[in-house]
Amino acid sequence: MKLNQFKKAAVCLSVAFMICHTFPVTVNAMHIMEGYLPLGYCVVWGVICLPFLAIGVMKLRRIINENRRSLILLAMSGAFIFVISSLKIPSLTGSSSHMTGTGLAAILFGVAATSVLGIIILIFQAILLAHGGLTSLGANTFSMAIIGPLFTILLFKAGKKLKLNRSANVFTAASMGCFFAYIVTSVQLALAYPSEAGGVAASAVKFLSVFAPTQVPLAIVEGLLTVLIVIGMESFASRELSDTSLTEAN
Repeated sequence: MKLNQFKKAAVCLSVAFMICHTFPVTVNAMHIMEGYLPLGYCVVWGVICLPFLAIGVMKLRRIINENRRSLILLAMSGAFIFVISSLKIPSLTGSSSHMTGTGLAAILFGVAATSVLGIIILIFQAILLAHGGLTSLGANTFSMAIIGPLFTILLFKAGKKLKLNRSANVFTAASMGCFFAYIVTSVQLALAYPSEAGGVAASAVKFLSVFAPTQVPLAIVEGLLTVLIVIGMESFASRELSDTSLTEAN
């Protein structure tokens, strides 16, 4: 039985997913690791995420009920997050950096829906890959799956109002959203471990300086990958995209 072009694209994405996870990787990463944050901070970040997740579940239910074909885009967005946020490169002082992948879902479905996809991926990564942790789940969800996507969608909508080329707009929004997630993570770490000399601000700068040398090029790569995925979706899934934020009017 011959596959149509969109199914071929889905098969290619699945193959890429398996290849990416065939090779062993180290488990230290931008995700705040298990046990690193004090318990009080873990609880606070988790509580802050709850409203976004509740709204996200309702939005996903509405999206699926209104257009069952959106399941394909949701699945591909989730797979994109899982794959590229699991690929890490060494940073300074024994840490590492990685892409977030949440910009694509944010552009297509908004922040609330992305938060649900993000927390699902983070749970799987914490359990299966020892990447991040369950105690730090709230903090990691807030930075990677809420604030990063929020910054992405705000930039994307601003770009649409400014009549930017779609590819340039997607690139800018996705890459800057990725980098902004690291800024938020740096602040989260600084709040838990402020510098004795300069307080939270000095500590945040130190944490960000660890991430920045590797995260800047990674953010650029994520922007480019997101553009390529969107171009592919426009070619293979134009009907499904018609109901997403990518094509809606300003």
